[in-house]
Amino acid sequence: MAVLLFFVALWYTSLFFQTFFQHRYAAHGAFKMNRFWERTFYICTYLSQGSSYMSPAAYGIMHRMHHAYTDTDKDPHSPQFSKNIFGMMWRTRQFYLNIFTGKMQVEERFTKNLPHWHTFDKLASSSISRLLWVAVYTSIVIIFSPAWWFLLLLPVMIAMGAFHGAIINWFAHKYGYVNFKLKNTAHNLLTVDVLMLGESYHNNHHKNPASINFGKRWHEIDPVYPVIRLFSWLRIIKLSTQTKADA
Repeated sequence: MAVLLFFVALWYTSLFFQTFFQHRYAAHGAFKMNRFWERTFYICTYLSQGSSYMSPAAYGIMHRMHHAYTDTDKDPHSPQFSKNIFGMMWRTRQFYLNIFTGKMQVEERFTKNLPHWHTFDKLASSSISRLLWVAVYTSIVIIFSPAWWFLLLLPVMIAMGAFHGAIINWFAHKYGYVNFKLKNTAHNLLTVDVLMLGESYHNNHHKNPASINFGKRWHEIDPVYPVIRLFSWLRIIKLSTQTKADA
């Protein structure tokens, strides 16, 4: 039971900081925050994502490219150019690494107003850091598992960010329903989003990328939206007038 609770906690905390900090803040600038809170969320993102941590700046660039080049050969994670989900995950990894290491020449429009903490990203993305997190996850599973098959959860724990991304970038571009007719294959994957904290409303998101509320219909509940409103009320973040209007 302890291992399952840890797995669920890891799933949702990792996903929350991905959608709140890396996606809505870094990639889309849906709200603003000062340097103290930005670096606080940097640390929280690292602690929650562990071995699958991604630089918010590199993630932001990659995701902006996804929106600009959706379903084309320049899209970092389009199922149109991969035979299977694992091929797409590997292709996405190569895009990310090339951006993070500076091997890819990136257009200036994708690099504006990104959060940066180069020293922290270098340490958090190091092989030593990732291996230490793998050791932590493995130890927890071995010590607290009541049966051997709990070890099957380890690959997901270690590459959790990749699993989150694969669910949306593969399945939400193949299956689901649409609220808006767009010039791409983005769908809303789940009628009621319970596993992806609003991320599965992908068609809605492609219609209004900077909106702080990914849900649009009455049954499309985005659980991160009220958290964003709370953070705004607490003055942790600042919403723009346009962002409030799009919510």
